[in-house]
Amino acid sequence: MAPVSRIKSTEDDPNGIVRRYAANSPLRSATAEELVNEDNPFRRPVRPHDLGFLDYGKPLTADLVLRLSSLLGHRMLRTVHDTDVLFVPGGGEGHPSVDDAAAFRSTENRIRGQQAARVLEHHLFDWLSAEHTPFEGGLPELVGHVQGVAEERRGAPGRALDVARSCRHRRAAATFALVQLTADRPAVHSAVGRNLVGDYDTAHPTLRGLLLEDFQGRTTRAGSYRRLLADAELSAEPYAYWQFFLSSALAGANHLHQVARDHARLAEFLGAWVHHRIDEAATAEGYAGIVQEAFGTDAPAYFTDAPRESGDSLAALTEELLAPLVLRFGKQALGSFHRGFEDARRLAAVADRDLAVQLDWADRLDEYRVKAEKLDAIIKENDLQVDLETFVESHEETSTTHVHDDHRLVVVEIGQMHFWNNVDQMIPMNEGDKLLIPAERLHGSMVRSGTCTYHQPVISEDLLAQV
Repeated sequence: MAPVSRIKSTEDDPNGIVRRYAANSPLRSATAEELVNEDNPFRRPVRPHDLGFLDYGKPLTADLVLRLSSLLGHRMLRTVHDTDVLFVPGGGEGHPSVDDAAAFRSTENRIRGQQAARVLEHHLFDWLSAEHTPFEGGLPELVGHVQGVAEERRGAPGRALDVARSCRHRRAAATFALVQLTADRPAVHSAVGRNLVGDYDTAHPTLRGLLLEDFQGRTTRAGSYRRLLADAELSAEPYAYWQFFLSSALAGANHLHQVARDHARLAEFLGAWVHHRIDEAATAEGYAGIVQEAFGTDAPAYFTDAPRESGDSLAALTEELLAPLVLRFGKQALGSFHRGFEDARRLAAVADRDLAVQLDWADRLDEYRVKAEKLDAIIKENDLQVDLETFVESHEETSTTHVHDDHRLVVVEIGQMHFWNNVDQMIPMNEGDKLLIPAERLHGSMVRSGTCTYHQPVISEDLLAQV
């Protein structure tokens, strides 16, 4: 008898698992009123309809980590990590946050979230394992490596800071950069808090105190964090700017939560945490300068009061973190710490490049309008056949922020729309207007006329090279 093939049920299908999780009401697509959300920390628009054509069954590779599946995946994974973090609804009886809070906190959502997390982590982070190299040295060599990375970061804090300083629209660039910090810094705070609770004092007598010191320092600076955002006319409410978080800004915090939640990966968490401290210290002065210039404020205390990491302090911290673990687990602990540290380092490098490119594109939209006109002319004059999507949308129909995996034009044929890629940046597009949106650039839109018809021709690399 021939073997009977087994058809996988939806319970086994990774895409089905992700879609079931995304069907929870707080993840529904955004409406016109939800571009910024200052009073509902449970509301997390994801664009669930896009999950019908995305494949979460295979991992991303290093060159694809900024694709649409990554953005939506990190939005979902961040929501999973937050189900056991305290958030307070924005209002009393009848407020929309009450229903979203109930759906967010439900047992069914927690179960589906844990199922989805396994799929999402495999898809989003498996590429890091391909980058791993075994750590062969001892504790002194690992301490030296940490110090070397810190020294390197002090000398070159990041390309994004350089781009932000050179932007013509400094205030817009500083605003977008600060929005990315609201995706990262509060999450680091809660990730550190996760490992304050536990019965491990005999195994590691000083770890709780080290984490508590970090946690208390972040808590003490919470007031200056709120003042920083207020000076920039931004809200400190959690996830107010959810739609403007780059996937790379979510990725570093998601990784830290991943290794914090999995207690078998304690040393990886410690390595990632140390790198976050290095990254924050290395970029503090640059961020302070950008904010001071853009908003005409004094140097923000949030940055000027940030802990400074010297080579000696990092050596002492790394030795104190690892010495008890090496006694129990030997060189395995060193390898795990190194893996967590290097993974965080790679994710930070991706985030820096991503933010730099996004800031540069947003600052030069006038040039991308000109490029769009030239590309449209080339297509028409040469009667080129290109892939094309056409949309007919009604008044206030809203496109939750997203990225495309390819370069596209937006060509408005009939009606008007607003295009956006930053907080409070409503860019009008009228009949005949065109804009080039490069692959992996975050944006959204909303129809302003009764109806709007617009086209999105896909632009190949060869065609793009002609302008």
